[in-house]
This record gives sequence, C-alpha cells and structure tokens, in this order.
Amino acid sequence: MTITNQMKKNIKYLTAALLLAAAGLIAWRFLGAGAGAAVQEDEAIPVSAAATARGRLAKTIRLTAEFRPYQEIDVHAKVAGFIQSIPVDIGDQVKQGGILATLEIPELDQDLKKAAAGVEAARDGVNKAQADYQEAHEVFTRLQAVATEHPKLIAQQDIDDASARDQAAAAALASARQQVEEAQAGQSREVALVDYSKIVAPFDGVVTRRYADTGALIQAGTSSSTEGTAVVRFAQENVLRVMFPVPESTVASVKEGVPVGIEVSGLDRTLQGTVTRFSKQLDPETRTMETEVDIPNPGLGITPGMYGWAELTIEERKDVLNVPVEAVSSGEAPTVYLIGKDNKIEARPVEIGLETPNRVEIVSGLQQGDLVFIGNRGRVRPGELVSPRVIEAAQTDYAEK
Repeated sequence: MTITNQMKKNIKYLTAALLLAAAGLIAWRFLGAGAGAAVQEDEAIPVSAAATARGRLAKTIRLTAEFRPYQEIDVHAKVAGFIQSIPVDIGDQVKQGGILATLEIPELDQDLKKAAAGVEAARDGVNKAQADYQEAHEVFTRLQAVATEHPKLIAQQDIDDASARDQAAAAALASARQQVEEAQAGQSREVALVDYSKIVAPFDGVVTRRYADTGALIQAGTSSSTEGTAVVRFAQENVLRVMFPVPESTVASVKEGVPVGIEVSGLDRTLQGTVTRFSKQLDPETRTMETEVDIPNPGLGITPGMYGWAELTIEERKDVLNVPVEAVSSGEAPTVYLIGKDNKIEARPVEIGLETPNRVEIVSGLQQGDLVFIGNRGRVRPGELVSPRVIEAAQTDYAEK
C-alpha cells in the first residue's frame, strides 16, 4: 500500500515536470521567434527621403521698391492772366484735354477784334491792288498788241511806261497778298491766346496739388521767372513706375524683360512684371543702379509713394531635375545618398548646376523619381538598410531673401 502511493506521487511529479518542460519549450520557441523578427525589423533605419523632380528653379534677390507716377508735372499757363475758374481740386481725375482752369485775359477780346479788322483791311487792299493790276496789265497788253501789228503807230516810250505800270501793279498786288498773310498770322496768334486761356490736362491723370484759386494772377510759364506760376500738379497714375536700386554685384543680370515679382506691402498683394528700363550707370554714392518696372494700375488701387519689395530674378532654369539642398554633400565632388529599390543606401556622385537656397539642379547622376536621403549623414552608411519616409516635395521656385 505504501509503495503504491509513493509510485503514484512520483508519476504525478514526473507528469507535472514534463508538462512544464513542454510549456517552457513552446514559450521559448514563440518568444525567440518574436525577438528575431524584432531584431530583423530594427535593422531597417527609419530616414527621411525626397523624390527627384523636374521644375523651374529661380535665384532671385529681394530689394526695397517704391511706387511712383508714370509721369508727374506742374501744369503752367502759357499766357499771363487771372484765373476765371478752376473746377478741379486735389484727388480729381481728369481725362486728357479736360479743363483744369480758365484764365481771364483783359486785353484779349480787344486784340482779337483788332486782328480781325486788320485781316479785313488787308483783304480790301488785295482787292484794290488786284483791280489796279488788271487795269495796268490790260493797257500794257493792248499797246503791245498794236505795236506788234503797227510798229510805228505807238511811241516806244508809251509802251515802256505801260510796262512799268504793269510791273508796279503786280508788285503791289503781291505786297497786298503778303499783308493778308501777316494779318491772318496775327489773328491766328490772338485765337491761339484764346485757346491758351483754357489750361487743359496733357494726359489722363489725377490732380495731386492745387497751387492757385479763383482770381489769382498767373504768369506765363514761358517767362524768365516761373516761380509760383504753376496752377496744379498733375500725375498719371493708371500706370506706375516701380523703382528699386540694384546693387553693383547684380547689375550684370539686369536686362529688359527679366521677371520681377512686386510685393505691395500696404495692400498684401503680389504683382508680376518685367524689367522695363534701367539707368545703365551706377550711383557713385550708393553703388546701385536705378531699375524700373511699369505696373498697370487701372483702378488706382495702388497709391504712388507706397513702398514694397521687388524680387528680381537674376538666374532662371526651366524644367530641370532638382533635389532639396539637404540631399547634396558639399565640396568639389558632390554626392547624394541614393535609396535603391532594395531600400539600401548608395553613395552616388552627381553633377550639379544652379543652386538656390532650397533646391539644387542635378545635371547628371540621377533620374526623375529617384529617392534620395535627407538628413544627417552620420546616421547612415552606404549599404545599410533603411525605411524611407518620403516627405512631400516642396515647390521648386525659390527666392534668395
């Protein structure tokens, strides 16, 4: 009885030991397989990557700019007179030919009547001279005809006298006609003075300043002293000049038609234009060259005098293969870390072109769509397995601030 119970206990212990051993073996196999898988996953290093892309690269320089009227003048009177009316004030928009002011010229009406009378008198003189000439010419013609048919019938002296009177009448007629022309010129001058009494806008524009009021005496702008003779200041603002100074180091890149982005600081707007003109010489004090861009301003939304920023394109490449600047090593022999299809790192030498602050043109060494490593190269080495996380490609149009 005692032996049987002891044997049963041994069997139970043995069975329990076998079960524990089996469980341990199963657990070891399971945990071992999982740890191996984890180790295998840990071998792929997570990295950031970017795909090569084609696009426009532009290197620009950002410069302060000022908006000015396309043209701006002080409008003067052509003749002296008193302002009879001035229908405009600052801020008024006036079309070309519109009235800015009307002058009263006291002697003008009398001079105009006198000039008209002079023309009439000169015409009367022409009529009288014409009649005298016709009479003298007819007498000379008849005498000459008779003398031809009857050579001894009329004295030669009579013929010579008739010829002299004919020539004198012809000269008097020419002189009378000249007097008509002179009188008409005088009349035209007086008529012009009437037109000059109306001061008109030389182009479509805006009155930016008013110098005189009704009744003020205005001197002619052609006089030797023009100080204080302007009536208004007038500016063309439907087109503006954007003016900015280009530094000496960038002057060689300035050409007509070069793209320029114009940022209007006060309006939170950005406009696009091209270089219209430049001075072709440097300011000796600032070592800069004045450059201009014409910007349409049809609604007069931009006020002359505003400041902004001009982004001048100094170099541009279109449809070129490029990568982020972080992907390319520095030095004489640049390389990139190419991530192959097997997700392994390969050091690939490349030839680079245009460099902007954010992107680099790849002339050779890569193809469109290739993945390149971005980040600290100390984290990885060629041949290592990586797990790339592709970041969204940024725009390829960058500016140098």
